[in-house]
Amino acid sequence: MESLPEAVVQYILLNMNNAKDVASCNCVSRKFKDSMPYIKSLYFPRSIFDNLKDGHTPDCIILEIVSSIFQLEELVVYCPFTSTGLTSWLSLVGPTLKNLELRLDNLADQNTDSMSKLECIQFAKNLESLRLWGVLMVRAPKWDVFQKMKNLEIVGAKLEDSALTEALKATPNLTNLVLLGCEGLRTVWIELLQLEHCKLDFYGSGSCSLTLSAPKIEYLEVQGCSWIRVRDTNCLKNLSISNNAGRVYMVDFGNKLMALESLCIRGVQWCWDAINKILQLASEVKHLYMKVEFTGDFEALLPFPEIDFVDFFKSHPKLKTFDIHGAMFAALCQKNSLKNVDSSFLIPCLEEVVITVRSPLNAEQKMSTLESLVKFGKNLKKMKIRILRMKSGHSSADDFFEEICRFRYMNHNLISIE
Repeated sequence: MESLPEAVVQYILLNMNNAKDVASCNCVSRKFKDSMPYIKSLYFPRSIFDNLKDGHTPDCIILEIVSSIFQLEELVVYCPFTSTGLTSWLSLVGPTLKNLELRLDNLADQNTDSMSKLECIQFAKNLESLRLWGVLMVRAPKWDVFQKMKNLEIVGAKLEDSALTEALKATPNLTNLVLLGCEGLRTVWIELLQLEHCKLDFYGSGSCSLTLSAPKIEYLEVQGCSWIRVRDTNCLKNLSISNNAGRVYMVDFGNKLMALESLCIRGVQWCWDAINKILQLASEVKHLYMKVEFTGDFEALLPFPEIDFVDFFKSHPKLKTFDIHGAMFAALCQKNSLKNVDSSFLIPCLEEVVITVRSPLNAEQKMSTLESLVKFGKNLKKMKIRILRMKSGHSSADDFFEEICRFRYMNHNLISIE
């Protein structure tokens, strides 16, 4: 070990971050020990201090290791710690830290220590990335502005509306924002002028309201909102909206989503105005996934109204992949949908279709729609038909399935059945 060039030793240590391994390296050789201050990253796993003896505490041990490092850039702590311990570490290495990840575990903690942990983070003024797990934020933390922070991720949190709004004001230059499994929010207002990637997952009744102002947004994923308003979306390329617990009443994206390439909408119930509006705005979309079970503005669950097959594909001329669940497929299969097909009509870009069939009702119209997709989709390369828990004890279900199998046999190079 002593014969290894110093640069090689430092390179080895730069690829090591587990705190237990780093501490063990002190015993390898003097050269290893002398190179310890040049480590850039430290990771303390959840169970690293489960068997501590002789009165040692995680806070003291972490402080000892952290204080031996010259310019620490990344610190990840999943093991339990106190706000006092966090203050002592960050006051030492805060100025050089770029990435910080903490498992706070204070969701059930109502005392002042829960907020103190959050407020300690201000010692790391040059952070570029911050990830927090298990956060209780009942009031806004007293943070200075993190001018260099580009990435903020909060997973598993109880938040107040005003606390989140004020916290985000301290991170004005974010390009990536992730809020997963967050509860307690009802009205969310986010204004981040540099934001490009945003993933929001609000836990609860699904009745949250979101207003987002982010003119550079390219990727947006929202779960658990009933009212969504996003303006200045000229850069938006990927959009996903779902609500597993409530209804989607309103979506407002201002002008047409001209840059949108991928759209995914999911949920048990959407108001038809919201579905219709998002489909109109996404006229340039290339990849469309739809899994909405019902429409209806209130308690009543209603089927989709009829959608004209020709008008739909003419309104979405760039569509390449189309994944539709039962309700949307049924809406395209109404009697009048294929009556006025122009001889020159084509679906120019469609390459792949995935269709989930839940019911044998209107089997004749459904078979006609399947045949039309193959007939007019001149560039179609793959069609997957999913027969998912078809709800019928009547023999029509068997007859319909036989028709689908016959259809697959006639187009075996294109069609598969699941």
